[in-house]
Amino acid sequence: MQTRAMRNGVLAALAVLGVSVSAPALAIDIAWVHANAAAQSEQRVKAGFDAWLKETGKSDWNVSYLDSGGSGEKTAANIQDATSRGVDAIIVTMADLRASAAAIQAAVDAKIPIFTADSGDVKGTMVDVTTNNWTMGATVSPYFLNEVGPGSKIIFLRMAEHHGTRKRGDVMATILKEYPDIEVLAEHNIDYTAFFEDTTRTMQDYATRFGDEIDGVWAPWDEPAQAALNALKAAGNTHAKVIGIDGHPQAIAEVCKDGSQMIATVSQPFEKMGAQTGEWIEEIVVEKKDAASVIPSKVVYLDAPLVTKANCKDFMK
Repeated sequence: MQTRAMRNGVLAALAVLGVSVSAPALAIDIAWVHANAAAQSEQRVKAGFDAWLKETGKSDWNVSYLDSGGSGEKTAANIQDATSRGVDAIIVTMADLRASAAAIQAAVDAKIPIFTADSGDVKGTMVDVTTNNWTMGATVSPYFLNEVGPGSKIIFLRMAEHHGTRKRGDVMATILKEYPDIEVLAEHNIDYTAFFEDTTRTMQDYATRFGDEIDGVWAPWDEPAQAALNALKAAGNTHAKVIGIDGHPQAIAEVCKDGSQMIATVSQPFEKMGAQTGEWIEEIVVEKKDAASVIPSKVVYLDAPLVTKANCKDFMK
């Protein structure tokens, strides 16, 4: 693989020899660092990016993929690996970057821009394209609490290791203070390295311990919501209401299903995040435009509407 440094070295050598070189369409190398490639949100961002590549004819872009398996430390190691290979740009999706400060600085020193999707405002990165997680939490949480109603008992699933799910959970915790007649039976922080399995085991335990006392489950994204729903059904709890956040096609279909216990999700435009990242790389890395003239702010928020049984058919694909 021809790295950015190798190409620049060749061009510099030709310049020294007095050889005039036009600016041909050079292939660019991109390293994509997944926080957890098993997450559907990351797969959808990638799908949007891939569709943009195809639509714009970027067949000369070489993209390598590094899966961090839900580990913040592995994310840092993968960023460091990409930097050492001298790629032209790094994309990071849905990551906890608190352990990556040194790796990000190494990329900055090597003049390799890092573009992130839903990974927070982190020093050294170029831009984060995301949705407003505080707003999503503030939209879905009151809806959920109002739907389960006064005197209800709920399960509160959280995940503090990712900035987005952490913010959503923090907003839910704040809103809960205004609903003193709703009881949290149990609160659990999901293990992101095996999020579906961990949620399934946890909810099986809660369903055994609390049975039909469970009136609702607040989940920080759609896959744990589905795991919770599965466990409730298996235990014979047919009345507890469940919400998620992400708006994956399966979740929207579940919300729309007659009699389903899943009552809401939030539709995040993941594919648009991928396409937008491609556009920024094209303008900044390939066309050499000044980043300040291309990127409107350090964090760019896209709209994410609430999806309920009343409007879910509008979001069916």
